[in-house]
Amino acid sequence: MVASVGQMNQSPVAVITGGTGSVGFCLIPMLIDRGFSVGATYLLPDDATRLEQRMELGEDKLIIRRVDASNAEAVSIFFDEVAGSFGPINVMASLVGGWSGGRDVAETSDVRLDRMLDLNLKTAWNATRAAIPLMSEEWGRIILMGSKHSQEAPAGQAAYNMAKAGVLALSRSVATELLDTNTTCNTLLPSVINTEATRSALPYADYVNWPQPEDIAEVINFLASEKSKVINGGGVPVWGSALI
Repeated sequence: MVASVGQMNQSPVAVITGGTGSVGFCLIPMLIDRGFSVGATYLLPDDATRLEQRMELGEDKLIIRRVDASNAEAVSIFFDEVAGSFGPINVMASLVGGWSGGRDVAETSDVRLDRMLDLNLKTAWNATRAAIPLMSEEWGRIILMGSKHSQEAPAGQAAYNMAKAGVLALSRSVATELLDTNTTCNTLLPSVINTEATRSALPYADYVNWPQPEDIAEVINFLASEKSKVINGGGVPVWGSALI
């Protein structure tokens, strides 16, 4: 792995796909407080506005772009822009994803299957593939968003389970490929994260013990550091005491 942008003394650089989502919204201020320059993608303009208003930073520190993370070319262009502006990437966190349940395998349409693979697996693939050539030679951390359900595989959501299992396999493959570098790759395995969207989708669920977005962000913040160098190729459980 050789970064295509010059190595230099600089602040660390992070790229967060899905950076305006619930976890990214908590994570980015943590990284900024640690001195990172950050590039983040969004899909909904209101979410980007909310992040911009919270951070109140110029593009010398925070670059926010609307990017379809399932579009490989768009992702690659964005990563090149961030690396061209800030320098080699130290941290890449792929936080784009979504859940679609309520269908057994025999009842799952091709449209639903493709949606789950595109939203959860292809987005992680695109971000990881774009990041690897731009990672810093000094130290790098690739962090993907998997799911507890990739291991337990509950009924009625096989497409989602399968997509998230693919994310974990991707992470482990990348970790092996990059063993001779200073870049690690790991996948988080949350249960259902306690957000307004998930509570609305599952109105009768007991969400008291679901992990909070800031709890997940804290774990990513640690993984996004030189101190986490011994964690590589892992599926990191971040579901606390949640049962689903």
